Order: sequence, then structure tokens, then C-alpha cells
Amino acid sequence: MCRHFMFFAVTALMVISSAQARAQERAFDAERHPISREHPRILGSAAYLKQLARERPGAYTSMSEVVTQREGGKHERMFSCALGYAIDGYENWGLEAVEMAMDYIDKPIQVGHTRFGDILANCAVVYDLCWPLWTQEQREKFFDYISRTVDANVNSEPSVFHNAWYSYKHWGYGLAAYATWYEYDRAKEIHDAIENEYLEHVLPAFRMAGDGGGWAEGYYIHYWSYEWMVFCEAARRAEGVDYFAASPEFLGRRAVADMFESYPGIGVYGSRRSVPMGDGRGDVFSGERDKTLAARRILVNRFRDDPEHRVVHAFNETTPVAGSSVGAYKDFLWRDTTIPAADLDNFRLSHFSAGPGFVYARSSWDEDATYFFFKAGDRFTAHQHLDNGHFDIFKYEELAGDGGVYDTFDGDHAVNYYLRSIAHNTVLVRDPAESWSNVRAWKGKTVNDGGQSHSWPHHNGSVNNHESWLADSALYNIADFLAFEDHGDWLYAAGDLTRSYSRNKLEEFTRQIVYLRPGTFVIFDRVRSTRPEFAKTWLLQAMQVPEERDGMLVVSNGRGRLFVQSLLPEDASVGIVAGDSLYVVDGWICPPEREIGRSVKSRVEVSPRTAAKQDFFLHVITATGSGVASVPAAGVSQGPEEVKVLLEGNTVAFRKDRVGGRLLVDGAEQSLPERIVK
Repeated sequence: MCRHFMFFAVTALMVISSAQARAQERAFDAERHPISREHPRILGSAAYLKQLARERPGAYTSMSEVVTQREGGKHERMFSCALGYAIDGYENWGLEAVEMAMDYIDKPIQVGHTRFGDILANCAVVYDLCWPLWTQEQREKFFDYISRTVDANVNSEPSVFHNAWYSYKHWGYGLAAYATWYEYDRAKEIHDAIENEYLEHVLPAFRMAGDGGGWAEGYYIHYWSYEWMVFCEAARRAEGVDYFAASPEFLGRRAVADMFESYPGIGVYGSRRSVPMGDGRGDVFSGERDKTLAARRILVNRFRDDPEHRVVHAFNETTPVAGSSVGAYKDFLWRDTTIPAADLDNFRLSHFSAGPGFVYARSSWDEDATYFFFKAGDRFTAHQHLDNGHFDIFKYEELAGDGGVYDTFDGDHAVNYYLRSIAHNTVLVRDPAESWSNVRAWKGKTVNDGGQSHSWPHHNGSVNNHESWLADSALYNIADFLAFEDHGDWLYAAGDLTRSYSRNKLEEFTRQIVYLRPGTFVIFDRVRSTRPEFAKTWLLQAMQVPEERDGMLVVSNGRGRLFVQSLLPEDASVGIVAGDSLYVVDGWICPPEREIGRSVKSRVEVSPRTAAKQDFFLHVITATGSGVASVPAAGVSQGPEEVKVLLEGNTVAFRKDRVGGRLLVDGAEQSLPERIVK
């Protein structure tokens, strides 16, 4: 939202929040009923679980093999053993689960930025499923462990915009409360505190940072969404309380957005990789891929009558089982094949999530589709990067990606490269006098990369809740999505990224992208600095070192290929940074401590040769398979009001004075939209 509209926006948000709060409370409580005195209850009753075993024999057998073959970590074994006891009465499995729970309980509690909620959740599931096997002494120890953990972590993980509020802390608190209801005298106190915080602070955060189903924190949603969905489903089963229905903007759209966050193609172990956004890349298989699938399944189960969720179900069924065999309990509990599957092939090809400012698009729902992601969003929390305007292009493999390596949260490489604008597909404007301080509380040297800025209020830069965000909105309200529309053959997105940079050096930066399906992107940037001598640089993070071919740069990565045509500035300086120079910023060498997965191998830098306050950058980027040797050359012409791109008989024209333009495709002219059209 623009600064001069802030007063009106805040007023409107207060009015909307009041009305929504009442509606959400009604949805939240509509089916509330007394919590059953019987165990088990948080994953369903014994009768329900036994019925699942009859309906899903293959998944139940796979889960049982995790126990008999002694596979998996404590989480997987505790769930699998406890479920086996509850369903078939395997007492030795149940006793093993209780023993694993007591191994946690007999040790010191965990405090601070640790996953103490996981411990409570695992023990709560075992307590509920194996209730007859717990001695009174063990119960009392568990109750005491819960109390000490809750009391010691009052100030831990306070931000509802941050993953740890959900997965490090509150899913465990919630499951522990439901599991021990009627027996532990503080269960209701803990339960009520979660409900109050959810209604008062979480729901407004979901509206702000998650409207449309994306999440501003980025990739880290895959580290917490599963745990929170398990708690929400447990609340629905145990008490009829509907955390899902209370959040139509986020939880009601999350499964659809998550589907769009998945790259085309099924990878190792039959899993799907999600697009990198902020910290985390996901290019190496790990547990979050299975958690992401399971979270989508829980949401689909809840919203099974919604047509779009039935499309997501069809998508889920393309990867029918967990990639890791030790996660079989997730298939057993959450894969419901009785849900009707809708037509995935003819589903829309893009999704806009207004809260985080994300656009996701693809050329088709085939596994060899071209994929595109674009970001123009506000700041909320720790794991976001200084990357507004960033885009990602994928065809068989990442082609235009995210630079750097997530080796540490607050090390030299993270602070001076990985989270900075120089490692993203955006624009640099270099003011030699600019400095960065307190980036993730880093005490070492901090370099001037010429990129976006943020004044870190503390080590992770996150805000605790919507009220704090509004009170300090000048720090967090840093970008606007100006326009979005998908016409089928082409898609248009535009963002204003100006406020992401220091006002001392930048007056305007807007980015407009026209995506001509299946694989061509026309990117037009209007950049105006406060002084002409502040050098501007357009960046592209290439997954491999490009080669020059017919006046274009060609990036080949596996089965994918990217053709990059730099049309403006005219006579630009085009450089390729690779090898030992890749991680040199402002003369400072900041390589990662270790390589993880497949990282960007080069950076394309495009700069005007003549200093000016106003510069236009125009690029045509085409994604193809590696068997394509060439693509048609684009032409460019300029008039006093427009910049035109001529491409295979089509014309894309952008206005010079403001965001806007027109498109001439197959002889039909259309104006580029000036608003968001969903």
C-alpha cells in the first residue's frame, strides 16, 4: 500500500478486522462440542482409526513396517508405534512409544529457539493413543514437564509472522492440552491461551501476510505448515473447533497456493520441489517435501467440497505416497482417496497471493511445463530477503534462480550475499555512501552491494503481530503489486519496488513483466535514481555460466535452456560474474562455508554506459528445452511516450512516464491492466 493512502488503509483494516473477527469467531465456534472423555481423541477415536486401517491397508502395512524394521527417527516411530497399539493392541509397540516419550520427559526441558513444541506434540500423541499404558507416576511427570516447558518459554517465539510460533511452540502446546484434558489441571489454561492468541493476533497476521495462501516468510512455510495443520485438525476432531474455517483468506487458500509453489516435474523419491523464496532452497530431498504434501492433504480433506481443493486433490494424487518410507504414517492418516478429483489439466495456470505479494504461473499442468514466480511484497519476518522484484524461471531445471547458499542464518555469506539484493534477479543502485548495519545482528564487516535496505530492529528483523506492524509501517510497508491479470495466452504483472530501497538513492523502481506462454518473458524496468552518478545494475542469477550466441546469452542447465536478450539500455555494458569472483561484493570475499545442493554458478550484470537519473531496462527471456538451438531475435523501438518490443509479429509497448502499456497479439490490441484482476 502506498504511504499517502496509509491512514485510509489502516482505518479500513480496523473496520474490516472488527467485522471479520465476529464472522471468524462464529465460524470458529459453530460446531464446538464437549471434548470426549475417551482416549484416543486427537487423531480420531479408536473406532475411526480402526476403520482407517481397514480402508487403507497398504498404508497401514507400510506404517507398521517402520516399527518392525526399526526405521525412522523418534517422531516417526512414536506416531507409528502408538497408532499400531491403538488400532491392533500391539502392547509392545505401545510400551516402546511410552518409553520414547519418557526419554524426553526425564531429560531437562528445552528453552528458547528450540523445537520444544515437537517434544510436547510427540509425547501428547503417545499419551493419547497409548493412554492405558501410562503409569500414574509417568502421567504426573508428563504434566510437570508440560508446565515447566510452558512457564520457561513465555517469551519464546512471540512472532505470529514467524514459523517458530507454530511449529516450535504452539502445535505442541495445543496437542498436549487436548491429550491431557480432564487429567491435567492446566490443560484448559493452555488451550484457552492458544485460542485467544489465534483469534486476536494470528488471524490478522494471516490476512496481512498470507492473503491468497502464500506466506511472506517464504520457503519456511514448508517447515511449519504441516505441524500447524495437524493441530488444527486435532482441534476439529477433539472439540469441533474449526481453525480452518476461521481463516478463509489464508488456510482456505493455502492448498491452492502450495500447489502453485511446486515446480513442474516429479523428482527424487517421487517428490516435488517447491520454489525457493527467502531462506531455504529445497533442492535436496528432505522431510519438508513429505510434510508439504501431508499439509495439502489435510487442507483438502477439510475443504473437500470446494471445487479448487478437488483440483488440488488430483495434483496430490500425482505423488501418492511419501517420498521417505518412514513417513508412511502421514499417508495412513491423511491420504483420503474417496475425495472426488477434479480436472487438473484444465485448471487455471496462475495464482496471485496478495498478502505476501507473490505471483505464480506456469505454461500448463504438464510435468515439462515452464514455471514462473515473481515477488513484490512487504516485510514481516526473519527469513525474508532483500529481494523485491525478484523472479524465478524454471524449465526442466532452475534456469533463472536464487543466488547464494543457505549455509547459516547470520554468517558472513548470509549477511553479505545470500539475503542481499545482489543474489537475486532485481536491480542495484549504488550510492557509495550507503551503509548497512545490524543485519541479523551480524557483528562483522557489512558490505555495500547497492541493493535494497532494511533497518533491523533486532537480530531477525521480524515484527511480533499486526498491531506492531501497523505502528511501524514505514519500516515494513515496502512494495506494492500494481497490476495482475492472466489472459490465457499471456499474463501481466507489475510492481512498485521503490520503497524497498533507501530514499536517499532511489526515486522510482517499477517492474512490468509480460509472460507470453509457453516460455517468453518481456521484462521492463523503470529506474530513477536521486543522482545520475549512482550506478544502476540489472541482475540475472544464472544457474550455469552463459555462453554468447547470436547476440544473446544462453544458459543451459540439464534439459533446460534460457535465452536472454538485453535490449535496453542501448549499448549497455553486459558482464558475467562467475568462478572465484561470484562471491566478491564491494571488494569483500564472502563465500559460503559449505555448498548445499545446486547453487547459482554465475551472475549476469547489465548497466548503462552513460550516467543518468532515469534509465529503462528491457529484456526478453525465453525458456526452452536444451534441444532448442535458437529463438527469434526481438526488436526494440522508442518514441517519446513508449518503448516497443517486436517479437514474432507481436508487439508489447510500455509507457515511459508511468506503469502501463498495450499488447498487440495476432492483430488484436489490448491495454495492459492497471489494476489487479484475479
